[in-house]
Amino acid sequence: MTVTARAFAPGNMSGVFKVIADEDPAKMHSLGLGFTVRDGTTVTLTQAQTASLSFNGEAIDFPTVNNVLATLAPGASLAVQIETPLPLSSGFGLSGASTLAAAFAVNELLDLGHDGVGLATAAHVAEVRNLTGLGDVCGQYHGGCLVKLVVGDPLAAEAMPVAMDVPIHYRYFSAIRTRDILSDPRRRTQINAAADAALAELAILKRRDSLELEEPIRVSRRFAEESGLLTHDEVRAAIDEVSRAGGEASMIMLGNAVFSTVPFSGSKATSLSAQAVQVLP
Repeated sequence: MTVTARAFAPGNMSGVFKVIADEDPAKMHSLGLGFTVRDGTTVTLTQAQTASLSFNGEAIDFPTVNNVLATLAPGASLAVQIETPLPLSSGFGLSGASTLAAAFAVNELLDLGHDGVGLATAAHVAEVRNLTGLGDVCGQYHGGCLVKLVVGDPLAAEAMPVAMDVPIHYRYFSAIRTRDILSDPRRRTQINAAADAALAELAILKRRDSLELEEPIRVSRRFAEESGLLTHDEVRAAIDEVSRAGGEASMIMLGNAVFSTVPFSGSKATSLSAQAVQVLP
């Protein structure tokens, strides 16, 4: 048994999602399109007399992380440090990344013996129970540009034939509470209707031998419009700016944030990455 353990999980940007409802949180999930990026979350766990949790050095309440740790290691007293360059509640899947990395770290720290599927499932269930996400954990478990088309299996995904390490430019404007979207039946109905059309397009694209990233991003842009999620003026203005520059952009689901193939005003850079969750030395 080690004294300290660390794990990393990548940020995940979702471009399309459809809610697959189920009373069993292990079967409730989302279909759609997403991709992991170079930047992510590192979670460090240490056995301690007094439990604590910090996010970039600030003490916070993080229900999904607390939930997965209580599930996997009930009664354990742990100091949890979460570090990331990415902002919370802006569509980078940081709740999922933090929860998944915490699951892998506690498994290593306490030598629990769970396999990757079991740890990812525990993280996914914590997300569903707290209404903080439905599909990020799947992407972060596998890594890469993925499309999810299989109903009933939250960890099922197929790789899109897109080159890795492609630059991604993004800008965060303001938060969207995933909980507010997922708990609204009317909005879920509209989102799912738009997602069906997008998923049909993505199913065709994934059969190609290769794709430029611009192609699935165009599908995401149409989904953002038709789902009613693209309402933020600054998000729309940024997407329009990218279009005028000859690039492709869409809204990150779920956040008032934009991802793009080219730089735009106030944007930061990361890159598409196939890196998945992993225990760090």
